Amino acid sequence: MAINLEEALGVHVQALSLRAQRAQLLATNIANADTPNYKAVDIDFKTALSKAQSGELPLTVTGANHIQAGRGAGSQFPLMYRVPLQPALDGNTVDTQMEQAEFTRNAVQHQASLMFLSNRIRDILYAIKGA
Repeated sequence: MAINLEEALGVHVQALSLRAQRAQLLATNIANADTPNYKAVDIDFKTALSKAQSGELPLTVTGANHIQAGRGAGSQFPLMYRVPLQPALDGNTVDTQMEQAEFTRNAVQHQASLMFLSNRIRDILYAIKGA
């Protein structure tokens, strides 16, 4: 009987990858908190995960004037621009406290995905070894 690892590991592999991409986007936002006219970006995790699970391919850039997804972060999914609660005079939309809170929340969820994945792998190994 063959083991299908994609089914055995479930959604956790895609979730882990998306959490890593989101962490990179949030870190980029925090790093550019003082950059004039920088627009804070994020991904809609729920939508991105459902697209990753369904195998739906992301949009590709076909023209030189198209915006690159992820702005170097390797993101495959469309970015959402944050609307600031209090606009800055220099055009920057990064709210440092909100970005740090989202980064922390994402880190905790990344750790949870790692834990679930680790438990799944441990269970598979237990099933293979038997003891």
